[in-house]
Amino acid sequence: MKVLVVGSGGREHAICWKVAQSPLVRELYAAPGNPGMAELAECIPWDGDVQWLADWALREGIELTLVGPEGPLVEGIADAFMSRGLKIFGPTQKAAMIEGSKAFAKGLMERFGIPTARHRSFSDVLDALAYLEAVGAPIVVKDSGLAAGKGVTVATSLQQAKQAVTNILSGPERAEIVIEEFLSGSEVTVLAVTDGVTIKPLLPSQDHKRLLDGDTGPMTGGMGAICPYPLAPGLMTEIVERVLKPLVDGLRAEGIVYKGVIYAGLMLTDDGPKVLEFNARFGDPECQAILPLLETDLAELALAVVDGRLHELEIRWRAQASACVVMAAPGYPDDPHKGLPLSLPQLPPEQVLYFQAGTRRGPQGLVTNGGRVLNVVGLGRDLREAIERAYAGVAAVKFERAIYRRDIGRKVI
Repeated sequence: MKVLVVGSGGREHAICWKVAQSPLVRELYAAPGNPGMAELAECIPWDGDVQWLADWALREGIELTLVGPEGPLVEGIADAFMSRGLKIFGPTQKAAMIEGSKAFAKGLMERFGIPTARHRSFSDVLDALAYLEAVGAPIVVKDSGLAAGKGVTVATSLQQAKQAVTNILSGPERAEIVIEEFLSGSEVTVLAVTDGVTIKPLLPSQDHKRLLDGDTGPMTGGMGAICPYPLAPGLMTEIVERVLKPLVDGLRAEGIVYKGVIYAGLMLTDDGPKVLEFNARFGDPECQAILPLLETDLAELALAVVDGRLHELEIRWRAQASACVVMAAPGYPDDPHKGLPLSLPQLPPEQVLYFQAGTRRGPQGLVTNGGRVLNVVGLGRDLREAIERAYAGVAAVKFERAIYRRDIGRKVI
């Protein structure tokens, strides 16, 4: 097949890396790609116009497309490809609204009886501030729209919550926020693939969203992940039955057939798992930790989803663990420095993998070109060994003033 991967980050590098291993794949393309992906695929210059990309894919005879980031999904890239008779692994624009609007997602959870935090949605700043006065802190304030994982404020004080509300709702564009109760417990990510009927969960993982050790500092797009996260016996079955199945079945009953990946960000509370958020794609950096453990052919898996025959496919896993450490540019997340030199070592790929994110190829070699620059993934027989190898991989990278957490996976082990 001729296969296209859409995106340019570490998640998409991991998808390219996995898809390139498939005997089904004859030619691999990436739009727009990055220097790491260019070693595996032909990179296509792309400015984000989904209709243009769909036309290009039709002309080139692309037989399967896998979408990484949420932006194109919310813009309707799946609809554009499907209207041209092209196969694409990713939900339609209506289905992707589970991520495109947190208020929409909360409404679905209410209708379908999915456990989540108590919440209210607001578009008026004064109404939101009055509500905060009534409920107090701690409280969680979320930008309802896409915010690259950084639109969440876990406010420990009323002043902090009010500032978050004002920042979001006082902008030039009409915005919406969700204010929800603060939940305590362990946070875990459960990704699942679905063809709209059959649901198959992937290995559970845990993201580390805050910038600094000890879960301190500002929220980021994710500073690392471990896989598998050790769920209690029977908990995955409960998550599928109480969270994933009601979502997929409920959407289908409302005329929306969801095909692709569902990301469920969960808090494991004393009252059971509760949904923090739904996303419409592979998590970043969870994807980089999960795919190296996937034994099943990713291209074959994507085709089974697109063709509505996921029930025929068994998903197999390697008996290993993984740990992903994100190396970010100095200044991240506010003002990351670009153009800094970066040099990657040659380490045994069965122990350490490097997935490039915010990089570009300069005249003198590889340089930084974004906030989260590099994903270093360690693989091992158990999580402890995977973490050790990940940090050995970090130490071997030449990247001055890189920001990274030194406690990825510590809470689990």
